[in-house]
Amino acid sequence: METLQAIAEALRPFWGLWLMGLFLAIVAWALWPKRKAEMEQHARIPLRDDDGEM
Repeated sequence: METLQAIAEALRPFWGLWLMGLFLAIVAWALWPKRKAEMEQHARIPLRDDDGEM
């Protein structure tokens, strides 16, 4: 158990870097040029008039 705590304490300073990397990966995935058409389609969802369809 002490080993696990030592590992957790050693890795604690890297949480910010890990989360920043995850954030940048998600942003890159969303803004990738290949996904532009799909993201534009998703952006128009609130403006669509579906006539009550769900």
